[in-house]
Amino acid sequence: MAGIKKRTSCYAPKTMAAKDFTHLDEEGRATMVDIGDKPETQRTATASGKLRMRPETRARVLTGDVPKGNVVEVARIAGIQAAKRTAELIPLCHPLPLSHIDVQVEPCQDGLCVSASASCTGQTGVEMEALTAASVALLTLYDMCKALERGMEITDVRLESKSGGRSDWRRSG
Repeated sequence: MAGIKKRTSCYAPKTMAAKDFTHLDEEGRATMVDIGDKPETQRTATASGKLRMRPETRARVLTGDVPKGNVVEVARIAGIQAAKRTAELIPLCHPLPLSHIDVQVEPCQDGLCVSASASCTGQTGVEMEALTAASVALLTLYDMCKALERGMEITDVRLESKSGGRSDWRRSG
């Protein structure tokens, strides 16, 4: 096209080459990773996060005394639904045939802790599905409890482990 200058992404880090990022081509443009030649293996991933809240808010959630009902079960289902739709939410994620998703919500010292696991047999990992499930479960908990406390904080969303493919990884400490 005449008059359009070709340039590399202004977001490519200065200290790393575009080749270091699997979702960037040689010119720094976003691209979906070609997984066509990768073997199918069993893949699993677990992610977690916290919703920090006042003790009285947590107590009401745990006793079911929240105007919107059983917020924990709704959050679990929301996390499962979100994992199944990850490829629709994250632009360069591959749609995956998930074989299992598990979302757990447990009380922790300063609020509620969410753990989400996803698994499939496929050519790419399920880290994004586990992270999406945990994030949406936390967002749902916030939404359903915000009438009780607006100052809650979603924190510590992170990958805990992944297995399958070329490498296994587990968070230490």
